[in-house]
Amino acid sequence: MSGPTTYRLDVLDDATQLARRCSEQVASLIDLALDERDRAHIALSGGTTPAAAYRLLNREHLPWARVDVVLGDERWVPASDPASNARMLADTLLNPEGPGAQARFHPVPTELESPQASVEAFEQHVRQLCPGDPPSFDVMLLGLGDDGHTASLFPGTAATHERHRAVTIGAGKGLERISLTAPVLSAARQVIFLVSGAAKGEALRRLLDPAESPERTPARLVQPRSPVLVLANADAARGL
Repeated sequence: MSGPTTYRLDVLDDATQLARRCSEQVASLIDLALDERDRAHIALSGGTTPAAAYRLLNREHLPWARVDVVLGDERWVPASDPASNARMLADTLLNPEGPGAQARFHPVPTELESPQASVEAFEQHVRQLCPGDPPSFDVMLLGLGDDGHTASLFPGTAATHERHRAVTIGAGKGLERISLTAPVLSAARQVIFLVSGAAKGEALRRLLDPAESPERTPARLVQPRSPVLVLANADAARGL
């Protein structure tokens, strides 16, 4: 890597503006990628914060049929489970009422016999889908947990130490999860962290602190060559 990771912080007034800015940014990056290549590859965050952005993104009239979508991490539950990130995407970005439904979604195969089997299958698929070693996505949209985790790389877990695989098993908040690894998160052409709410304020401060330990704050493991864009609402950024 060339030098320390740099961050560009963009603070939005409220959740509505945060969702709009995120949607516009991802749409712009998809356009940029499709100007240069036949297909755009984007990896998206699960959880509650990005859902509003995905609903807006679903209204964007882009060449969605040339866009491949994966999740940066997924809970090892059936796609019908309320905790499934794939289910959240189906209700938002991939909702058939909007043009985003034309995107090609590549779900984590959580219906296999074990999390390890899901890891093996998803790793093979990601490597076929995305060029590079590690695979390089055009957009990597990440969340930030109040404990400093991102994707399913939780503090103190083996997933944070995986450097050779593209996909690994993550464990956090009582559920097994399937997650892209730090090298893949770092290989993206553009990394975006989406951070909302006062409860994330301390984690955001730690993410932006060059002296912060990646062991305590695994989001610090994401070290792309290009500056990381951090989109935060005013509540999360208060006190920075």
